[in-house]
Amino acid sequence: MSQPVFGHVGTYRPGDTFRNRIELSLSRVHRPRRTGVCGTQQLGAESIVLAGQYEEDDFGEDEILYSGNGGRDPQTGRQIMDQVVTTGILALLKSIETALPVRVLRKVPGEDGELEVYRYEGLYRVVGSTYGPGKSGFQVYIFRLRPLIGV
Repeated sequence: MSQPVFGHVGTYRPGDTFRNRIELSLSRVHRPRRTGVCGTQQLGAESIVLAGQYEEDDFGEDEILYSGNGGRDPQTGRQIMDQVVTTGILALLKSIETALPVRVLRKVPGEDGELEVYRYEGLYRVVGSTYGPGKSGFQVYIFRLRPLIGV
């Protein structure tokens, strides 16, 4: 297992794009090939991916709302039950305490005929969280992230 990296990885900077999750993993910008949070409950989250799978996710200019994981129907993608604490949720909660930077990646429409790509949005800090009813009425974790400017 490799050492965690908090902050930029290598020469990758905001605006860089990656064709798929495998490329993200090989670049080490976001190591897991499937999960949306890379991190541990001991150290916090290193990186997250917004892939449009959770209805609470909202990418704003001044703040990101990022949903915890779990409770979704694998067929429809709809929230069908309350979220429970997972490793990813614990990592994000720890990031509130540590205030270490989190790399944020987002699935966006590609250019030059590419359907979708993952774009590195930059470094953010997890500044808070709530656990309450989401848009579908089930209990979900919502994390607030704010951009780190000039890093």
